[in-house]
Amino acid sequence: MARSKGNGGPDNPWQEGGSLPPDIEDLFKSGSTQLRELVPQGGGRGLSVVAVIALLLFGAWTAYYTVPSDSVAVVQRFGKYLKDVPPGLHFKLPLGVDSATIVPVKRQLKQEFGFTTPGATDPFQSPRDGKRETEMVTGDLNAALVEWVVQYRIFDPAKFLFEVREPAETLRYVSESVMREVVGDRTVDEVITIGRQEIESEALTKMQSLSTKYEMGISIDQVQLKNINPPGPVQESFNEVNQAQQEKEKLINEARRDYNKVIPLAEGEKDQRIREADGYRLKRINEAEGDVARFNSLLAEYRKAPEVTRRRIYLETLQEVMPGIRSKIIVDQSSQGILPLLNLNRSKELLP
Repeated sequence: MARSKGNGGPDNPWQEGGSLPPDIEDLFKSGSTQLRELVPQGGGRGLSVVAVIALLLFGAWTAYYTVPSDSVAVVQRFGKYLKDVPPGLHFKLPLGVDSATIVPVKRQLKQEFGFTTPGATDPFQSPRDGKRETEMVTGDLNAALVEWVVQYRIFDPAKFLFEVREPAETLRYVSESVMREVVGDRTVDEVITIGRQEIESEALTKMQSLSTKYEMGISIDQVQLKNINPPGPVQESFNEVNQAQQEKEKLINEARRDYNKVIPLAEGEKDQRIREADGYRLKRINEAEGDVARFNSLLAEYRKAPEVTRRRIYLETLQEVMPGIRSKIIVDQSSQGILPLLNLNRSKELLP
């Protein structure tokens, strides 16, 4: 299949050409000198010599070309694809028989949508209507202005130049179509706020799928969303809605902060009181069980010897009670007078 030469012009950095080296310039100068010498003298012979010299000079000028280190050259012979040439100095058949197109396969190129950066790396990027590109309709029938960048590389120069006419323009149309499809599946809030990363990932996958289907020889490296804004007439209202939503989120966060501060404290106090109640309950149960065990042991001993046990309990009780009594009066049952009842200690204090 015959293939036509790729896009480009004299000013296209992907095409062959450039300034002449010093040795070729010297050759042109010497030929010009010989031409001035031969034309007045030689007649028809002089014109033939001049034509031959001019043809040789032009052939020498078109027979060599240099391929940069980040590029390859696609060589065509009479317009038919011949081969890819690696970086370096190379020679080809002159006089338009062979042509070489420089393709930067190791450089990352980019296309910008909705804006233009000076010195953009896409040599085929032509002036576009940025406003029209960015105007999109979201899934909830709202409008949004979406700016984005597509970064790509050329991995197959032959396919890039010959399989698709105007490959850079085709890539722009593919990118715009995919972005409108992806944005149209989401609400305006998702597009502007939380859905940016998901949109970039889905758009990258779909762009690469279409590039492979069309055999464009392009590898999509990254799709990056830039500025996303609502249209101008609703910009102010949209900003007010955003401010209200931000205020709402602020109040919710403050309420959650207070909640997280108060509720754990109350939970801690509740757990502390529950543990204290459990401890008191266990204490009372243990004391009651101890008293019951002691009473049962006394009851068992009492049943064995009631008098002895009764007297022992009486004495133990007196032993506990008597140390707490300051004054002790012991009365004999056989005593009949009042003297034993007198408070001798106080009477002693009243004596002079």
